Amino acid sequence: MFYKNKFITIIPIIICFTIAVLTSSIFVHAEDNSQNNNNKEYIKWVKFNIPSEAMEKALKADIENKDSEHKTPFITLLSLLGAKYWGEWGKYKTEDMNYFIEKLKSGESESSLSQNYEKFPYFQQVYQAVFSEMIGNYQISKQTDSNGTPIFEEKYGLKAYSPIAYGYKFSHCRDFGNSRSFGYRRNHLGNDLMAQTGTPIVAVESGIVAKCAWNKYGGWRIGIRSFDGQRYYYYAHCQKDHPFIEGLKEGDTVCAGQPIAYVGMTGYSTKENVNGMQKPHLHFGMQLIFDPSQEEGKNEIWIDVYDIINFLEHHKSVLTKNPEDKDYKTKYIFEDPTYRKFVKST
Repeated sequence: MFYKNKFITIIPIIICFTIAVLTSSIFVHAEDNSQNNNNKEYIKWVKFNIPSEAMEKALKADIENKDSEHKTPFITLLSLLGAKYWGEWGKYKTEDMNYFIEKLKSGESESSLSQNYEKFPYFQQVYQAVFSEMIGNYQISKQTDSNGTPIFEEKYGLKAYSPIAYGYKFSHCRDFGNSRSFGYRRNHLGNDLMAQTGTPIVAVESGIVAKCAWNKYGGWRIGIRSFDGQRYYYYAHCQKDHPFIEGLKEGDTVCAGQPIAYVGMTGYSTKENVNGMQKPHLHFGMQLIFDPSQEEGKNEIWIDVYDIINFLEHHKSVLTKNPEDKDYKTKYIFEDPTYRKFVKST
């Protein structure tokens, strides 16, 4: 009887011990997976502060030498300087840019110029993520032949557009990182472009509309993801009652320079379609994505786009207004090879 009772008493102990071991194993395994995810080789933090004058000079050199035997690629020039300065672009000097331009033009290779800069691969990857679809070949038609067929002109250069259409004024200041308190205290992860209500907003880059709806912080807002998945553009506080171009919806593909919305002052309200902001403006932001875990949540990477906005001022979309629905469309036909390739593939 004693042995039988003892055996019965031991069984629950054995079961509990087994469950504890299995549970512990599961948690350890989960923790290992979490650690493995945290240790994955991808960029987790970016400080972006390239002055617009450096972008402009690099672009000019790229265009001037695009047909030369020895090219001076835009991203290569910026990556060499970023590595030289260790990302501290306050050190930027025109003569440093000139040095790398002349070295590349003389036939010296990128690998030779970068071998003494330990962080060159990092800056090249970051700047590739930011600028990969901003510079390149495109076609534009501003006139037609006698049969009404568009006459396209082949071009190379800046093919991304300013988010504010041609002929409309705006002002902005460096406000990235400033404090915001509606809902909870946080940093401002974009640049506010102050403009009149109803000012047309255009797509900076071609991509897919991922968000096109209300949010209590951004009001009526649009999120557009680049075709390569590395950039997410955020346009917020769009106009009350008529925030977007008619018919625009999530899942649509848009071409760079295409009108998408109107400047307003919605948001900062738990009630939909409310002007909760004090002044009309476009909140414009750019998120970089090097890993799917960075798409949403605490691992998001947003960069300061102030100088990018200044850089894009050199390429603004010209629009015309439809007298019937009072919406806008592009005046000239812009052909972006990346957009065309994506549309054909789908």
